[in-house]
Amino acid sequence: MPILRNGEIIENRWRDIADEEVLPAATAAVVSFQRWQNDFASLKNSEHPLGLRITGDTHVSLIANDLQHFDLVSIAFPTIADGRGYSQARLVRQRYGYTGELRATGPLVRDIFAALDRVGFDTIEARDENEARAWSEAVGRITVRLQPDLLATKPVDRVQTAAA
Repeated sequence: MPILRNGEIIENRWRDIADEEVLPAATAAVVSFQRWQNDFASLKNSEHPLGLRITGDTHVSLIANDLQHFDLVSIAFPTIADGRGYSQARLVRQRYGYTGELRATGPLVRDIFAALDRVGFDTIEARDENEARAWSEAVGRITVRLQPDLLATKPVDRVQTAAA
């Protein structure tokens, strides 16, 4: 699936690995939280880039001490209305100090790009090339931010209202 970073479509170097699938050699692999728990001893010493896939019901505190093993943490948004991924991203970045790639996946809509960016997501997984192009075009159109970014790299725009 296409990946977006800062509105640019980039190559996806990561491969999602099913729990029952053998971990391929020399591949940047993303494993589920369940697989990480089950195969911790063998996965923690992986010589290749390792990513972790979590869902909205994963308690981030359970991976806090393991974050140094991952080059990527992928957080799945199961539905548009499920906002738990925002909280998880903020915890991973701010409370637990994760500095690797943080990816949002799922049925996301373009108008939430600014919110994803503010809580620390680096990349977004689009469902197909058409969606990736639409996301890429939409990113530059979002210019007003009402809250500061987590990493405070972008200025906050203040929206002023006329006095009555």
